[in-house]
Amino acid sequence: MKYKFFLFFIFTLLLGLSNPKVSFSQEAANDIFAADDDDLNVGGDIFTDFNEDVENAKLVEDERFYRYGRFFSFNASLGLTIFDGNRGIAYQNAPPSFGLSFTFFKDFQTALALGLEFSKHSMFLSGPVRGFPNAKNADGTDAAPGLVDVSMLRVFIGWRYYVDTANLGTAITYSNPYLVGRLEYWYQTNKYEDQSQLPKDSGGGLGFGLGFGLEFPVELKESYVGLEFLVHTVNFPDKNSQKYAPLHSGGYGFENLGGNAYSTMVSYVFNW
Repeated sequence: MKYKFFLFFIFTLLLGLSNPKVSFSQEAANDIFAADDDDLNVGGDIFTDFNEDVENAKLVEDERFYRYGRFFSFNASLGLTIFDGNRGIAYQNAPPSFGLSFTFFKDFQTALALGLEFSKHSMFLSGPVRGFPNAKNADGTDAAPGLVDVSMLRVFIGWRYYVDTANLGTAITYSNPYLVGRLEYWYQTNKYEDQSQLPKDSGGGLGFGLGFGLEFPVELKESYVGLEFLVHTVNFPDKNSQKYAPLHSGGYGFENLGGNAYSTMVSYVFNW
């Protein structure tokens, strides 16, 4: 009898081992995390669901931009360019500055810009300077360069970030504020009006511009009036030169022409 019971026990054990579905299902039934796994699998892969949400949101945003956004703009500008430091002391500014630029909008908040600006300045060197020791007056004395006409042409590529004004006041929303950063190349030409025998000086240097702007709509999506303020750091070719330092002790001149530039431009903006 005991021998038959022992054989029945061995047969039952072997039957259970040969049927893994039964053992696995029982194991899953005792797993406290099985219900959570089932919940996660109801809607599919959570990462796939997340990607679909992102893609749908991007599609909605693109549709909204194509319907309400601006795509391109052309800007015609007038303004003022001034300097600080020794360059600001030496220069007399001759406004207005002129500007033309083209802006491409990537979305509601970012845009790229290409353009150029031009400004005129002058300085008067009343005494002889080191850069022209051979310039002489009719009586043989050292000649002063006199009036120097300065032209500044700058080309730039810029990036704009339009501030999200959804939760701000109506006046701020109406002004369309934005931040701007630019990579610039300044080309400078000095012409010596009182010493025609002296050759023109020309050269260029890289610079950076940072600032902010406002755009007030005249007709929504079609035309705006823009106002932009920028600070420019420029590596002018004569920035650290002593070319305009006085030739004689106690004379008039500048040891260097260091200084930053500041521009204020008012633009009429055409959009399409």
